[in-house]
Order: sequence, then C-alpha cells, then structure tokens
Amino acid sequence: MQGKLKLSLGVAALSGSAWAAPAHYPSSYQNLEATAAKEGKLIIYSATDSAVARPLLKDFQSLYPAVKVEYHDMNTTEIYNRFISENAANSASADLVWSSAMDLQVKLVNDGYAASYASPETPNLPKWAHYQQQAYATTYEPVAIVYNKRLLKPEEIPQTRADLIRILKANPSRFKGKVTTYDIERSGVGFNFLTQDYRYSQQDVWNLVRALGQSGVKLQTSTGAMMERISSGENLIGYNILGSYAFAKAKKDPSIGYVYPKDYTQVASRLAIVSKKARNPSAARLWLDYLLSKRGQDILANQADLFSLRSDVSGAASLSALNQQLGSSIKPIQIGPGLLVYLDQAKRLDFMRNWQQSLKN
Repeated sequence: MQGKLKLSLGVAALSGSAWAAPAHYPSSYQNLEATAAKEGKLIIYSATDSAVARPLLKDFQSLYPAVKVEYHDMNTTEIYNRFISENAANSASADLVWSSAMDLQVKLVNDGYAASYASPETPNLPKWAHYQQQAYATTYEPVAIVYNKRLLKPEEIPQTRADLIRILKANPSRFKGKVTTYDIERSGVGFNFLTQDYRYSQQDVWNLVRALGQSGVKLQTSTGAMMERISSGENLIGYNILGSYAFAKAKKDPSIGYVYPKDYTQVASRLAIVSKKARNPSAARLWLDYLLSKRGQDILANQADLFSLRSDVSGAASLSALNQQLGSSIKPIQIGPGLLVYLDQAKRLDFMRNWQQSLKN
C-alpha cells in the first residue's frame, strides 16, 4: 500500500538511546549522531512497503528517538520522477532514496544527485555491494515465478522460463487473462528485471513476452497488487515477482507458492542513496548505516523477510541460505554503469517497441 508513514520518535536525547555505535565505528561517529539529533527529521522515499519496513523503522526509532521519520512509500518510477522534479525545483525532497529499481538508482548517482559517504559498515559488506560510495546495496532478493497453490496442478507449475512458455501455449483457454507481470512502461523495477532477462537470452525474452501477450497478461505496477490477485485466484501465475514478498506472504497465505527459476534466478538489491541536497544528511547517514549494520540486517532478514546480504546473518532469508539453495543458477544483478544501458533514450525506446509488438503478436 502506497502512502506516507509518519513516525514521531519523540524528543529524547540520543544519549538515552538503547544502542552504542559498534566498536569498529570511529569515535567521531558521536558527532554524526549529535548532528542528526539537532536535525530532528529524516525523509525517506522508498519502494519498500511501509508494512514490510515497519520492524526496521520501529527499531531505528528505539535507537534514535530524537529523529522524526517521514517514510513515503511509492512505486519505483514515482520515486524517481518525484525526486528529480523536486530537486530541479529546489524544493523539499527525500534525504534518502531506497529503491529496488537498481538502474534508476545508479542513474541518480551518475547524474550527480547522490552524496558520497564512506559508511563504517563497508568492510562488512560484499565488495559488489556499493557503487562509488554513493549507492549501497541493502538486500539480496531472488526474483521468482509466483503461483496459486490451490488452483494450479503440479504439472502446471513452471520450473523454468521454457516451462512457462510451454504451459501457457499448451492450454491457452485455461490461462487466458490469468497471468500477471510488471507493466515495464510504468514500473522501474519491472523494466530493470526484463532488461536483465534480455542480457541472458535476447530471443527467449521476446518468446516469453509473446506467450504472455497471447495469454492476455494482466500488467501491474506493484508487487503487492500481483500478489493479491494471485492469492484470490484472479490470476494463477505471476512472472518476475520479488521473491522476498512471495516468501513472506507464503508463510501466512496457503494459496501462495513460488519458484526460483532453475534456468537462472536473478537476485536484485534495494539500493540506498543519500541525497546530495539532503536537508537532514546526518540523519540519512544514520539510517543507511543502520540498514547495513548487523543489527539492522538481522531484523531485515528475520522480521521484514527482505533477505540480508551480509555473510554473518543467518536464517532462511539470508545470502548464505540463498546461495546454498540456488547454487550456480543464481545470477545477481551487477551494480554499476552496465545498468544504464537500457536507460539510454534510443535503446529504451527500441526495447519498449519490442515489448509492445511482442505483447500484441
């Protein structure tokens, strides 16, 4: 559910907080904490549902009660467009942007919107988990095929993309209007996932999109909308859905099943950047360090079900568990300038034309 979540964290001094900075943090970190307390506010634009982020926000509240958090929950494209528009107008905007549209986050870095920050948590992260000390990976989330366990027969559950194409073609009337995926023209994360698919197999991507189009695919802008439709039986199968949301929902909803495709499973990460124009830059850095810390990552994995990227975090929603489960089929999306290829205007338009034509054929 999109919207703004305001957490009033009180006016207590940081000296009364429950958490001392970890031992490996520099002694000067106290100055950052004190400055954040004086700022007294933090504005976050995020594509992480507020309900999912609540355990993290609540714990952060207990650590830094002097900071009031405004948490704005939006879809990835809306975050990007709103943030750059507000920056262009020099109006109030996010201090920190936290989004699963990895390509758009890297574009913000390359276009000069992000502040540089050497987080003291950097040595505890995988080497690939930050880009120019401006965009930081915070999660390690598989991208899944999700299905309705009540309504799909075992032989109708696709294990690979080729299986999905075959199943849709074998029984077109059964799946007419019953398949869903992201609308890549309106969802930044959906566009990123499909362009990454294209990197692995160009022809297979358009074969799959044609099969989706022939099935009368229902396009959505959010993971939540797709999950609800699959749960209700309005849709039977969803493609390229964030596996963290499926993992969490399946624990509570017996209708939800999911598959990490055996041909390859993309792994995405929510990237966080501190705005270069942040009005509360110290508070933004506190939140970033908290997200990357062992404490924050434990809560992220084991309460928010967002899949930790730290090797010292255990549990089903962790990097080590996922790597053990998926083995060589795992394909993490690389953070860097390669993500910008299909944001080039000409390449993006060409990709969109192929998308539209394949859906119609």
